[in-house]
Amino acid sequence: MILDNLSTHKPSVTCGWRAIPTYIHYTPTHTSWLNQIERWFSILVRKLLRRSSFSSLEDLRARILAFIDYFNRTMAKPIRWLYSVEPRPATGTG
Repeated sequence: MILDNLSTHKPSVTCGWRAIPTYIHYTPTHTSWLNQIERWFSILVRKLLRRSSFSSLEDLRARILAFIDYFNRTMAKPIRWLYSVEPRPATGTG
């Protein structure tokens, strides 16, 4: 399970999940890539999975792979990253 550093994802809150064997990995504080993944899964749900039915797991797998191919050909675009690890220059006069 990959979680961001939101306070509701801290061990004291997620201890109930420990009943199921789970590996929890917390991402670094400024991992904006996680937001991009969440957005992509949101698109997958809205465009393919919601209100759909599948005859088997293989049908589901084939349709997801076909959607990924379609998405990459028609909708995918480069991500414009805004966060930098470089410190910003100091502002002001003193």
